[in-house]
Amino acid sequence: MDRDKTSAAASAELAEEMAALLAAIANDGDRTAFARLFGHYAPRVKSYLRRLHVEERQAEDIAQDVMLTVWRKAGQFDPAKASAGTWIFTIARNRFIDTVRRERRPALDPDEPMLLPEAPRPADDSMAAGQIGARVHQAMSALPPDQAEVVALSFLEGLPHSAIAERLDIPLGTVKSRLRLAFGRLRAVLEDLQ
Repeated sequence: MDRDKTSAAASAELAEEMAALLAAIANDGDRTAFARLFGHYAPRVKSYLRRLHVEERQAEDIAQDVMLTVWRKAGQFDPAKASAGTWIFTIARNRFIDTVRRERRPALDPDEPMLLPEAPRPADDSMAAGQIGARVHQAMSALPPDQAEVVALSFLEGLPHSAIAERLDIPLGTVKSRLRLAFGRLRAVLEDLQ
């Protein structure tokens, strides 16, 4: 029984010491405190990662990264929420999960068509598109305002017919008939573009 009390007291003392080291790192950027904390936890973090079947070299890299995070974020440690060990091993577990996720993601193929930039359009295509755009704009401006408004709401804003009817406070049938009339006029003016 005395042995258990002694062990519990030693654990509590160690937890207080580690919390004090984290406070010194956070408040003063104390390198000596970090060296002691590193000496205690880095091998334990590496051992923990090795038990998770992480390769030796990768476990070393992750442990280094964890301890660097501890240095940078020591100010975020709250001894009221967790012990220093719990906080550090939580960082290690999260780093391990991130590493596994990254490894499971397939490498990107640089020749994937979706990743390649679009081929430049020939100058005559760009010029033709500009001319077509100007003609469509001119034809739209020749529409009666009520028809132009419905076409703009439908095709430029992408609203469904029911939303247009609601916004303009007109019946759904009126929206459809205005669109039909507008398309008839646009078709007649832009017939040669088809």
